[in-house]
Amino acid sequence: MTAVATLNGTALTGRQLDLIRRTIAADCNDTEFDLFVEICRMRRLDPFRKQVFPLVFSKDNPQKRRMAIVVSRDGQRVIAQRCGNYRPASEPADIVFDETFKSPINPKGIVLCRIKLWQQDKQGQWWPVIGEAYWDEFAPVTDEWAYDQEKGKRLPTGKRTVDGNWQKMPVLMIQKVAEMQALRAGWPEEFGDLYDEAEMDRARVIDQDASEIVSKEQEERRLAAIGGKDTLLVSFDPMEVLERVPVGKFADRVIEWVEQSCDGPGDFRLFMERNRETFREFWSRAPADALELKKWTEAKERALLAQEDAETPDIVKTLRAG
Repeated sequence: MTAVATLNGTALTGRQLDLIRRTIAADCNDTEFDLFVEICRMRRLDPFRKQVFPLVFSKDNPQKRRMAIVVSRDGQRVIAQRCGNYRPASEPADIVFDETFKSPINPKGIVLCRIKLWQQDKQGQWWPVIGEAYWDEFAPVTDEWAYDQEKGKRLPTGKRTVDGNWQKMPVLMIQKVAEMQALRAGWPEEFGDLYDEAEMDRARVIDQDASEIVSKEQEERRLAAIGGKDTLLVSFDPMEVLERVPVGKFADRVIEWVEQSCDGPGDFRLFMERNRETFREFWSRAPADALELKKWTEAKERALLAQEDAETPDIVKTLRAG
């Protein structure tokens, strides 16, 4: 690291460097951290504003370990604007769709995305800089694996999935890649060794398959052995041990318990508070069922409150109000 690490001309304090080290660059070793800070300084990018962050691959394999510097879309545009000869796209991205391409790994049937940026030459004339990104070259598609109880190991299910945001926001993700391709084509000195996060998604998926598949298999084997795979830990009775409930039966068990065991809003709230984290996990695993359960629990709480109010003597209501 330089004697005094700076960001946009301002010296970073030891506390700021420590914060970056513990959060944004938590996966970095000392050498990688020094390099990351130096690149932030040279590129005048602010990690606190999420303009740049490091991505470390093969963390557990010293021979394959490597770090990539990822620049967010905001960071890319900051660098481009400083070049002085950059103009952003003046029209929407050209995205080619094909209905025959639609599948679980390509939800909108995207073939490619083409983005046109503008670069000014020394004579003052503006020229288009084109960036292209093909879906099948960048989408992080991976084979789905699952633990086979009979064979005692993880095996491919035959299904393929596309990772995270590429499933939720496919148009945005392919646009980000195409824009970075254009920036790299027009301004190679500034962007030649930098990457957009969307470009790295496929590499990250491949890295996870290579380095974590063994530990993941062992984890699933342990969970299967104790009946913990696809289950949720629930505290029905605070005086009893936690119970494992299959995800698919969780909503029914909750409704059954509340109907039989919660005599008023107080009991209901205590049950909900004891299992707050379990309800959050249920939401992440089965969002559609969790939404229906949420509607039911909210209606049930209103009904319990109304029942309690109807059963409360008028004199008690008066004393409470007074």
